[in-house]
Amino acid sequence: MSFFKYTFLLVICCIGYFGHSQDCFLGIGGKDSLMIKKIFQLNEEQIDEMKTQQEMLAAETKIIEGQIELLLAEHPQSKEEDLITMGTKYKELQSQLVKVSVEADKKLLETFNARQYERYLQLCKEAYRRPINITPKEYEVPETEEN
Repeated sequence: MSFFKYTFLLVICCIGYFGHSQDCFLGIGGKDSLMIKKIFQLNEEQIDEMKTQQEMLAAETKIIEGQIELLLAEHPQSKEEDLITMGTKYKELQSQLVKVSVEADKKLLETFNARQYERYLQLCKEAYRRPINITPKEYEVPETEEN
Protein backbone atom coordinates (compact mmCIF):
# COMPACT_ATOMS: atom_id res chain seq x y z
CA MET A 1 0.00 0.00 0.00
CA SER A 2 2.89 2.38 0.61
CA PHE A 3 3.80 2.21 -3.10
CA PHE A 4 0.39 3.64 -3.96
CA LYS A 5 0.69 6.26 -1.24
CA TYR A 6 4.00 7.51 -2.59
CA THR A 7 2.79 7.33 -6.18
CA PHE A 8 -0.22 9.46 -5.18
CA LEU A 9 2.09 11.96 -3.50
CA LEU A 10 4.20 12.05 -6.65
CA VAL A 11 1.10 12.76 -8.75
CA ILE A 12 0.11 15.56 -6.38
CA CYS A 13 3.60 17.06 -6.63
CA CYS A 14 3.67 16.78 -10.42
CA ILE A 15 0.32 18.50 -10.74
CA GLY A 16 1.93 21.45 -9.01
CA TYR A 17 4.03 21.85 -12.14
CA PHE A 18 0.98 23.23 -13.95
CA GLY A 19 1.04 26.44 -11.93
CA HIS A 20 -1.20 25.63 -8.99
CA SER A 21 1.23 23.96 -6.65
CA GLN A 22 -0.76 24.95 -3.57
CA ASP A 23 -3.89 22.98 -4.49
CA CYS A 24 -4.25 19.29 -3.65
CA PHE A 25 -5.76 17.57 -6.68
CA LEU A 26 -6.93 13.97 -6.85
CA GLY A 27 -6.25 14.11 -10.56
CA ILE A 28 -9.23 12.04 -11.71
CA GLY A 29 -8.63 13.38 -15.20
CA GLY A 30 -5.26 11.64 -15.25
CA LYS A 31 -4.35 8.10 -16.13
CA ASP A 32 -4.07 6.67 -12.62
CA SER A 33 -7.70 6.01 -11.69
CA LEU A 34 -6.70 2.54 -10.48
CA MET A 35 -4.35 4.17 -7.99
CA ILE A 36 -7.16 6.39 -6.70
CA LYS A 37 -9.42 3.34 -6.34
CA LYS A 38 -6.80 1.46 -4.33
CA ILE A 39 -5.55 4.29 -2.13
CA PHE A 40 -9.03 5.33 -1.08
CA GLN A 41 -10.65 1.88 -1.37
CA LEU A 42 -13.55 3.24 -3.40
CA ASN A 43 -16.90 1.46 -3.33
CA GLU A 44 -18.98 0.84 -6.48
CA GLU A 45 -20.96 4.08 -6.11
CA GLN A 46 -17.73 6.05 -5.86
CA ILE A 47 -16.18 4.25 -8.82
CA ASP A 48 -19.27 5.08 -10.89
CA GLU A 49 -19.06 8.72 -9.79
CA MET A 50 -15.38 8.83 -10.70
CA LYS A 51 -16.12 7.44 -14.18
CA THR A 52 -18.91 9.99 -14.66
CA GLN A 53 -16.64 12.84 -13.58
CA GLN A 54 -13.82 11.58 -15.81
CA GLU A 55 -16.14 11.59 -18.82
CA MET A 56 -17.49 15.06 -18.05
CA LEU A 57 -14.00 16.40 -17.38
CA ALA A 58 -12.68 14.95 -20.64
CA ALA A 59 -15.48 16.62 -22.59
CA GLU A 60 -15.03 20.00 -20.89
CA THR A 61 -11.25 19.81 -21.20
CA LYS A 62 -11.49 19.02 -24.92
CA ILE A 63 -13.61 22.15 -25.47
CA ILE A 64 -11.22 24.39 -23.55
CA GLU A 65 -8.15 22.89 -25.23
CA GLY A 66 -9.82 23.57 -28.59
CA GLN A 67 -10.28 27.19 -27.56
CA ILE A 68 -6.59 27.35 -26.60
CA GLU A 69 -5.52 25.91 -29.95
CA LEU A 70 -7.74 28.40 -31.77
CA LEU A 71 -6.35 31.26 -29.71
CA LEU A 72 -2.75 30.30 -30.45
CA ALA A 73 -3.44 29.75 -34.15
CA GLU A 74 -5.60 32.76 -34.94
CA HIS A 75 -4.88 35.52 -32.43
CA PRO A 76 -2.82 38.41 -33.86
CA GLN A 77 0.76 38.35 -32.60
CA SER A 78 2.42 41.14 -34.52
CA LYS A 79 2.39 43.78 -31.77
CA GLU A 80 3.34 43.70 -28.13
CA GLU A 81 -0.25 44.59 -27.16
CA ASP A 82 -1.52 41.61 -29.17
CA LEU A 83 0.83 39.28 -27.30
CA ILE A 84 -0.22 40.71 -23.94
CA THR A 85 -3.90 40.27 -24.84
CA MET A 86 -3.26 36.74 -26.07
CA GLY A 87 -1.36 35.93 -22.86
CA THR A 88 -4.25 37.20 -20.75
CA LYS A 89 -6.77 35.12 -22.71
CA TYR A 90 -4.48 32.08 -22.47
CA LYS A 91 -4.23 32.45 -18.67
CA GLU A 92 -8.03 32.67 -18.45
CA LEU A 93 -8.39 29.44 -20.42
CA GLN A 94 -5.74 27.72 -18.27
CA SER A 95 -7.65 28.89 -15.19
CA GLN A 96 -10.83 27.34 -16.62
CA LEU A 97 -8.98 24.03 -17.05
CA VAL A 98 -7.94 24.09 -13.41
CA LYS A 99 -11.46 25.04 -12.31
CA VAL A 100 -13.15 22.14 -14.11
CA SER A 101 -10.54 19.76 -12.74
CA VAL A 102 -11.09 20.97 -9.17
CA GLU A 103 -14.86 20.68 -9.61
CA ALA A 104 -14.55 17.08 -10.84
CA ASP A 105 -12.28 16.20 -7.92
CA LYS A 106 -14.66 17.91 -5.50
CA LYS A 107 -17.64 15.91 -6.76
CA LEU A 108 -15.76 12.67 -6.18
CA LEU A 109 -14.51 13.83 -2.79
CA GLU A 110 -18.11 14.56 -1.77
CA THR A 111 -18.75 10.81 -1.99
CA PHE A 112 -15.89 10.05 0.43
CA ASN A 113 -16.65 8.82 3.92
CA ALA A 114 -14.83 10.30 6.92
CA ARG A 115 -11.95 7.78 6.79
CA GLN A 116 -11.35 8.26 3.09
CA TYR A 117 -11.42 12.04 3.44
CA GLU A 118 -9.05 11.87 6.41
CA ARG A 119 -6.62 9.84 4.25
CA TYR A 120 -6.89 12.50 1.55
CA LEU A 121 -6.22 15.27 4.10
CA GLN A 122 -3.19 13.42 5.42
CA LEU A 123 -1.73 12.91 1.93
CA CYS A 124 -2.28 16.59 1.12
CA LYS A 125 -0.59 17.58 4.37
CA GLU A 126 2.41 15.35 3.61
CA ALA A 127 2.68 16.94 0.15
CA TYR A 128 2.28 20.46 1.58
CA ARG A 129 -0.83 21.07 -0.49
CA ARG A 130 -4.13 22.80 0.29
CA PRO A 131 -6.97 20.25 0.32
CA ILE A 132 -10.37 20.73 -1.24
CA ASN A 133 -12.83 21.21 1.61
CA ILE A 134 -15.95 19.05 1.65
CA THR A 135 -18.20 17.41 4.21
CA PRO A 136 -17.66 13.63 4.13
CA LYS A 137 -20.68 11.53 3.26
CA GLU A 138 -22.21 9.34 5.91
CA TYR A 139 -23.07 5.89 4.65
CA GLU A 140 -25.64 3.74 6.37
CA VAL A 141 -24.22 0.61 7.91
CA PRO A 142 -26.35 -2.41 7.06
CA GLU A 143 -27.91 -3.99 10.10
CA THR A 144 -26.97 -7.56 10.86
CA GLU A 145 -29.34 -10.06 12.35
CA GLU A 146 -28.48 -11.18 15.83
CA ASN A 147 -29.22 -14.79 16.70
